[in-house]
Amino acid sequence: MSRIVGYARVSSKEQNLSRQIEALKNYGVQEENILTDKASGKDLNRPAYTSLKVGFGKLVKGDTLVIKSLDRLSRNKNDIQDELRYFQQNGIRVVVLDLPTTMISIDEKNSWVLDMISNILIEVISSIAEQERLTIKARQAEGIAVMPVRNGKRYSRKTGRYTGRPRTKYPDDWDEIYFKWQSKVISATKAMELLGLKPNTFYRLASHYKSKE
Repeated sequence: MSRIVGYARVSSKEQNLSRQIEALKNYGVQEENILTDKASGKDLNRPAYTSLKVGFGKLVKGDTLVIKSLDRLSRNKNDIQDELRYFQQNGIRVVVLDLPTTMISIDEKNSWVLDMISNILIEVISSIAEQERLTIKARQAEGIAVMPVRNGKRYSRKTGRYTGRPRTKYPDDWDEIYFKWQSKVISATKAMELLGLKPNTFYRLASHYKSKE
């Protein structure tokens, strides 16, 4: 027998779940079938939410998940997209109370309509996420473009810091030890030990140094 399960979430223990729970009950979800989390939307590893996908209470094909709004699943647009796709692929209907189109009653013969709605929803969210990324990137570029230049590099008037990657810094005795290593007088391991560098840092500096030779 298919189940109708509600899910509500707030970000902190101080926030109240009552409004979401009331909305789920008004839709027809039984209170004993409402799962709740008090946890950040940045992380999907929440106890109640995880139980919807793993274990005894796992939602299966034919079940329905009811939420107040999409951001109750996650605050991350990519995660929302992935979660909606997961439920769709597993035959689980997602009803979003703030999105009336997801609440349409469809009989089994016309289930393709729900698939169409889910596909549109996923596509719209994907487009929004992509547009947000492009907008943020454009704003960053615009901000950098108007920064003043000092010593050939742009810097922030507010923080006084330069933009871009910091210049590569070499240990004081780099030249001597590098050439010993290159001449096979010492091993790479010994060179790292003498310079006090980890392998990743050592080889990155060596590669950069070699490109300047």
